[in-house]
Amino acid sequence: MHLFLTGVTGFIGGSLATAMLRDGHTIRGLVRSPDAAARVEALGITPVLGTLDDRDLLTAEARRADAVINAASSDHRGAVEALLDGLRGSGKAFLHTSGSSVIGDDVAGNALSPHVFDEDTPLIVEAGKQARHAVDTLILAAADDGVRSVVLCNTMIYGSGTGLARDSVQIPPLVQQAQRSGVVRIVGAGINRWSNVHIEDVVALYRLALANAPAGAFYFVENGEASYAELGAAIAKRLGLGPVESWTVDEASKVWGEGHARYSFGSNSRVRGKRARRELGWAPQHDSVTRWIETEMPLD
Repeated sequence: MHLFLTGVTGFIGGSLATAMLRDGHTIRGLVRSPDAAARVEALGITPVLGTLDDRDLLTAEARRADAVINAASSDHRGAVEALLDGLRGSGKAFLHTSGSSVIGDDVAGNALSPHVFDEDTPLIVEAGKQARHAVDTLILAAADDGVRSVVLCNTMIYGSGTGLARDSVQIPPLVQQAQRSGVVRIVGAGINRWSNVHIEDVVALYRLALANAPAGAFYFVENGEASYAELGAAIAKRLGLGPVESWTVDEASKVWGEGHARYSFGSNSRVRGKRARRELGWAPQHDSVTRWIETEMPLD
């Protein structure tokens, strides 16, 4: 297939790109600079210079592709609308990368949520995540307009990327802060828990979804969960550091930004990915983020 892929220089998009190339697909990838274009071209990807704000470009690329994978942003509604415009009525696949912070709460790391969502559970979406939920809903509704639209709602991803970006966006910032300061820090008491999944299992599900997912499908992507206290303890063990210390959201925001401090590190995001297992035969192979941190996580 001829694929158009956004986010091709990123952690998820780059890992998807290398896998799709191995599968024999050709890829046109959106990049923002000549330097990025040269780097993706070296991987065998045809670069397309532009941004998510280039509506006409995105629509044209979607029209010429056999399928589109959006791995650049979960929240850029304008880009999604442009891509859907190019796909409308075609029956082509549109795989969209969402994230499970869409059901994240605001507990500052100090409470365990009793809510564990799956694809059949009505979601509880806080005000700060309503825009993302609306984008997901828009994409799923495109199934009625002749698009094989699929939303993959990833949880905390660990493992090493296989494209241009090696690191994901949650565990590595915790590690980097600890390496700089000599102290592992988490938000609040770290009672909050996140579902998680290895990047290799993420890629495996996208491949299955591209081939077989029905129009209008929504999948949570997870294979396990851990608290931030457990993650912090695993990082401290791997780095040979002392006890994990607590930050308030305000303190953490000065290093990681408020959005990350509040929703990436201070919230609960607990889900179960039942539909992908049942419908696509997805069988993830990695089930322990703490073991990966303690034994495999890169430290350089």
